[in-house]
Amino acid sequence: MRSSRQAFENDFCPVEEDLLGAMYRANENGLPHLVASVSSDVRAMLALFCYRRSHLHALAISIASSCSERELIEFGGRVGSTLYALSHDTAVARPSVSAYHNRKAITLSTKPLSTLAPMDDDLDDELDDKEFAHAVTA
Repeated sequence: MRSSRQAFENDFCPVEEDLLGAMYRANENGLPHLVASVSSDVRAMLALFCYRRSHLHALAISIASSCSERELIEFGGRVGSTLYALSHDTAVARPSVSAYHNRKAITLSTKPLSTLAPMDDDLDDELDDKEFAHAVTA
């Protein structure tokens, strides 16, 4: 395992990809059990790791709410302090942890992308006849 400072500075995920994926997919009831399965210093690093990725902000705030301010500041400095404030701010509505709950529906157009005028083959035939006649007389 890498040192905690090295993991933060080199932007390594402090947990296995499988665990991070499980946390990302977890609902609000299952996430605390997964977060509790890692040590407090790894939780702080994981919260900071997720916070640096916009699609994981909600997960970062949820994880940071289980961290002490000292640990977040130790690993993240001012960013850790900000993350602690965000995670413990009761005035701000907590975002949904799971990305699946707030996804916007994807709609696809059923209309053609563009309409092209039909080609007029008669015009090409007339030009070919004129070119042929011009080539023969020349």
